[in-house]
Amino acid sequence: MGLFDFVKEAGAKVLDAVANPATAGTQIKQHIEKEIGVSDVDVQFIDGTVKVTGNAQTQADKEKLILAAGNIKGVQNVEDAVTVAKPDSESKMYTVKKGDTLSKIAKEVYGKAGDYNKIFEANKPMLKDPDHIYPGQVLRIP
Repeated sequence: MGLFDFVKEAGAKVLDAVANPATAGTQIKQHIEKEIGVSDVDVQFIDGTVKVTGNAQTQADKEKLILAAGNIKGVQNVEDAVTVAKPDSESKMYTVKKGDTLSKIAKEVYGKAGDYNKIFEANKPMLKDPDHIYPGQVLRIP
């Protein structure tokens, strides 16, 4: 189990979570199902923290569902209690800063700007276009 930090003011405007905390867990779960396709999870939202429990097939699915839940405006933390059927090594997490591009991040992480596609592919389907990232967004770095 882990606790992941996110920028509360950044992220997708998916929820009425702050306005209606009673339905936020359901809204976040629906968002995870839509974005990642992982449905064997339970989601609770309390005071800016999302608690996710359940099962994921792969480590990548687990990390993507954590990011899908955390990269939502109004979410500050994700508490992870998800088990993985096929464990693998964990990816690094990277918080996008102002002026970052996937190429710039790839150069910093891998030494080659041209490796940006590794990051883009690792963050699909949450990223639809490699040119559309924003400060505060958290990305998987395989």
